[in-house]
Amino acid sequence: MASPTAPRPTGRRRRGPAPVGELLGDVLGPAAKKRGFASTDLFTHWADIVGRAYADATRPERLSWPRRLADGGEDAFEPATLIVVCEGARALLFQHDAPRILERINAHFGFPAVARLKIVQKPIERLGPARPPRLRALGAAEEARVVGLTAGIEDEGLRAALARLGRAVAAAR
Repeated sequence: MASPTAPRPTGRRRRGPAPVGELLGDVLGPAAKKRGFASTDLFTHWADIVGRAYADATRPERLSWPRRLADGGEDAFEPATLIVVCEGARALLFQHDAPRILERINAHFGFPAVARLKIVQKPIERLGPARPPRLRALGAAEEARVVGLTAGIEDEGLRAALARLGRAVAAAR
């Protein structure tokens, strides 16, 4: 029997749920390459790179690599420009912190991959939780049942919370 630390043969799926981090690269990889990113690391670690002050108001949009000029048959490396979408007044603060953020981006990559930041002001689309479904109104008998089931609870806050839960369960049926 193989030891638990031995590498698994390729092509075999593991049992149980896979970590989201493993699946993210497969899903975002093609879209990231279209935007100039070699990997999804910058997206997945953006909050760690820019910090809490900018994580909710900024997002990396695209890496713009300069055109390579043939120089004696060898291409010289030139760092990219990172285009960052930033909301409203935070763009000014972000621009002020740009040198520090550039250092953190390049430290994340491990080499000077990004030479400058280009800030574009526009709203950031946030994918929030879905709105709860609109529940139907309860009939008199259903409302009386919910009130009757929660009437014996002494704590008013708990009684109100359980009554809301009971109404939601009854309306969903």
